[in-house]
Amino acid sequence: MDIDRRTFLQGLGGSALAAASWGLPGTSLAARTDSAEALAIELLRGMSELQRAEVAFPWDHVDGERGLLRARVAANWNVTKPTVDSDFFTSDQRALIRAIYEQLIDPAWHERYDRKGVDDAGGWDRHLSIALFGDPATGPFQFLMSGRHLTLRAGGQADPRVAFGGPIFYGHATGTWWSGRFVERSHHPGNVFFPQAVAASGLFDLLDGTQRERAHIREVPEEFDIGFSAAGAQRGLPLSQLSPDQLEEASRLVEILVEPFREHDRAQVHAALAAQGGLADSSLSFFEPWYRGGDDLWDGFRLEGPSLTWHFRGAPHVHVWTHVANTSDVPINSIAIER
Repeated sequence: MDIDRRTFLQGLGGSALAAASWGLPGTSLAARTDSAEALAIELLRGMSELQRAEVAFPWDHVDGERGLLRARVAANWNVTKPTVDSDFFTSDQRALIRAIYEQLIDPAWHERYDRKGVDDAGGWDRHLSIALFGDPATGPFQFLMSGRHLTLRAGGQADPRVAFGGPIFYGHATGTWWSGRFVERSHHPGNVFFPQAVAASGLFDLLDGTQRERAHIREVPEEFDIGFSAAGAQRGLPLSQLSPDQLEEASRLVEILVEPFREHDRAQVHAALAAQGGLADSSLSFFEPWYRGGDDLWDGFRLEGPSLTWHFRGAPHVHVWTHVANTSDVPINSIAIER
């Protein structure tokens, strides 16, 4: 362990974790608040030194192989080795992690997220890991959860420029991963996220012929390439070319995209969009996966702007990569899959 890491871990003890520095009480935060961030602080406060050595890091910790760890996102990865369902965590700690997970997701989506967890990994907490970055008593702080088809963060105020606290990932494969049934049928029956593609297809149906041709792209970027494009370089159809009713449908699509997440994160997305000129300064593109055939729905689409990327990929099952901020100069560290 290098000296910076050792000094950081020592600093997490005792008064350094006084929750009062965040305007929070010193007694059980889990009993007094439903804030995901507050629950994450409670989790950190209750960890042993050995646990912190495994899952707690300085804010700008750079992994020798994986880079800036707090900005990492992938379709399938573990930020740390201990899994949430293991005995590395106590039963109370696992309950806190579950509470944080539930706070990051809109209550109407809890059942759907749990269903996807069963399909993807055999349970919501299987193959799932966590990490904590920073010291909440002295500076920015973030909780990160990662696993198969999942990257979520609590700590949206740590870097207020970025929605969701940083890039996130969500996805679903209705066939269990151990069965090898990765390819979903047309219309993706049972996939909890595919209604987002249905909504995007509804917007495409409102476009005229010229708009459709502009929106349909043949050269599709890598799904994990969600860094922000240079101004004016977005692919597809500029939303500034939409009529009022078409732009209203585009706004409805955004509402459907952010629906699974807590109110705080939805508000951050809308604030970021406003800061970068509104939805009209973004563009929308549609692309076909290899197996689409005669399907009447678009399985792939990408919404992007000066500091917005929302990439929906339907083949062979749903992957969605999201990166939203109010400025383009924010860190991102993305890779398709960690093996």
